[in-house]
Amino acid sequence: MSHIRSLGSFAGGVFLLGVSLAGAPAGLGPRPDSATISGPAPSVFQLDPARLVAARASLARGEPQLQSALARLRQEAEEALLLSPPSVMDKPRPAASGDKHDYFSYGPYWWPDPAKPDGLPYIRRDGEVNPDSKKNTDDGAFGSVLGSVQTLGLAYWFTGDERFARQAARFVRTWFLDPATRMNPNLQHAQAIPGITDGRGIGIIESRGLVGLNEGLALLAGSPAWSARDQAEYHAWLVAFYQWLTTSANGRDEHAEKNNHGSWHDVQAAHLALVLGHPDDARTILSEGLTRRVALQVEPDGAQPLELARTKSLDYSLMNLEALFTCARLGSQVGVDWWSFATPDGRSLQAALAYLAPYVDPARPWPKHDLHAGDRSRLIPLLDQYLAQQADAGFQALAARFAATAGADARWRLVTNRPLNPTP
Repeated sequence: MSHIRSLGSFAGGVFLLGVSLAGAPAGLGPRPDSATISGPAPSVFQLDPARLVAARASLARGEPQLQSALARLRQEAEEALLLSPPSVMDKPRPAASGDKHDYFSYGPYWWPDPAKPDGLPYIRRDGEVNPDSKKNTDDGAFGSVLGSVQTLGLAYWFTGDERFARQAARFVRTWFLDPATRMNPNLQHAQAIPGITDGRGIGIIESRGLVGLNEGLALLAGSPAWSARDQAEYHAWLVAFYQWLTTSANGRDEHAEKNNHGSWHDVQAAHLALVLGHPDDARTILSEGLTRRVALQVEPDGAQPLELARTKSLDYSLMNLEALFTCARLGSQVGVDWWSFATPDGRSLQAALAYLAPYVDPARPWPKHDLHAGDRSRLIPLLDQYLAQQADAGFQALAARFAATAGADARWRLVTNRPLNPTP
């Protein structure tokens, strides 16, 4: 399902849309026009509430590019209506704890050792996904929940169609709230490695899509589908998860990671702090991140050496920069300016983007031989975000030249109310 591809990913600033526009299934009820939707700005932190309101107004005026993006979003939401909400109880075996309510996954890049009769302990092959790691675990189902609630929440915000709100609420109740099917609020057994560990801090990256899910839920405000009781129970789940994320051994391990894992830990912790009403915690996390992340991860020339060392170096460089940009957007909520931060020797978000930006040109060869080609269209939203904060003629020219060739960022155009072809 294409709406599940974002697992990212919108937490990283990008929604990836891969579906072609086809007619939505018939017989699924009315489709309110966006012109009929009104109300206050939503209580979101990663998205820009003012731009969401402006985008809805632009849709009401019939802006054609946004109408096309909305049609694609609505089609994805219609697809999500056809899904049965999954649960951690669906997997055939529990985590090492013996409790099926505990989230469980395997490290994707770990394989049986061919030199050992039983294959144990597993060995790492960076970037090569072991297909067996995706069988009978929770990560695929969790990704479905995270991506579907993002999609359904946005579709409800722009259309007012209560079917989308009801389905989003069903997903959340099933995965997080119902005592019979809920996930325990931890990832203690995420990314286990046979013969080595029953779970690792690194597995916490699998919950980064909670940012998008929480934003999607915020867009349901006012719908009878998501009740005050639902919100209170989900708030309690988030409180417990935030406590685990910030105090457990696995959480501390992930916070200590120096590459994209540490960056995404900061995204999750800061965003949860804001959602839970702890802006001082978010300010502390994001203030420390200027030196823990930008100054340590980005070279003066903008290279990210810990990501360049990977076998999918372009994708990982983009993934980490998406996390850093998300921190920058969250920082604006608490007075921490990531956009203009620079070390005396020039380590900054601007430098990191400048290093990658030329490769938005599909004809420009990436200097490393990766296992597969990176998705260069992810650079368009990054350029767009930076230009919304800082003027830069070079970035503007690249965005203007290549925006029309990047078909994967249609939803970003919708939620930011930005034109497809910005002009210098």
